[in-house]
Amino acid sequence: MLKILRISLAMIGLVMALYGFFTDNFWLQPYTLFVIGVMLLVMGLEEFQKGRTEYGYISVATCIFLMIVLFII
Repeated sequence: MLKILRISLAMIGLVMALYGFFTDNFWLQPYTLFVIGVMLLVMGLEEFQKGRTEYGYISVATCIFLMIVLFII
């Protein structure tokens, strides 16, 4: 379940980033950051389920950092 969610979020983020890159239209950038942050949160949850807590903490901390940057911009 989490793997499917992670892959679909990665694809959505990739499409949004490529759209901004090729069209030089960056109005989707905050949404892209949000999708990538949620993807990192899901990756962190997957790591906690696998028992690799170090990588889980790193992913969750990166997600929190991205959300702070997103809401400050």
